[in-house]
Amino acid sequence: MKGIWVFNLKKWKPLLFICIASLFVASWLFIQRDHISVFTTPDGPQAFYRAENADHKIALTFNISWGEQNVRPIVNILKENDVEHATFFVSASWAETYPELVKEIADSGFHIGSHGYRYKNYTALDDEQVIKDMRRSKQVLQELTGETPTLLRPPNGAFTTRTLALAEQQGFDIVHWSVNSYDYKNPGTAQIIDNVLNATHSGDVLMFHASDTVKQTGAALPTILKELEKRDYELATLEELMSSADATSNEVN
Repeated sequence: MKGIWVFNLKKWKPLLFICIASLFVASWLFIQRDHISVFTTPDGPQAFYRAENADHKIALTFNISWGEQNVRPIVNILKENDVEHATFFVSASWAETYPELVKEIADSGFHIGSHGYRYKNYTALDDEQVIKDMRRSKQVLQELTGETPTLLRPPNGAFTTRTLALAEQQGFDIVHWSVNSYDYKNPGTAQIIDNVLNATHSGDVLMFHASDTVKQTGAALPTILKELEKRDYELATLEELMSSADATSNEVN
């Protein structure tokens, strides 16, 4: 005689609720974790954060959204260490306030990318607001540099698959990073150096900041640059890394 299983739904309902709630919380934490490396749609645009086949090449990037004290010293340190390639992602509202610094970065031979216009997470804005911000940033940077920016690092590195689609429509490639110096935490020069050197491998995109709230980047950079040179890393442009055949990406449904 076959047994018949009878479940008491009332008895199992609390446990079922706990399981569903736990799954929801786990999913939320995964989405909200600190700087997800890359997003992509199955067949659509993707964000770049490192290259697999880079032949010992890496890229330096700097974010700027506030202040004027750190930009010139950092640019000078790069020049003193014979750095030819670096990308500065600047907030366009900042660029309007300090056009002379934007010109100095460009005249030094470094690339300028967009960090948006307002420094506000794109994930907190609707599509129309995101598009307006992207267009405004492009217009301002084009007027100041004479070149149309094509690389975009959203404020706080916050974006979704929808942001990727909107960026593509506006002619932007979104660039994330694979090595975070955590210099914005002002953890000390030695810690910034360790954060970078212990994590850097061929194909990586290194992220620093040049805003005034970040106090120790300039002190850490010379040591980092010298050690990277000793390890035979070549500082390349982001475009050069992005042209590598196997750019790393993760699929997000």
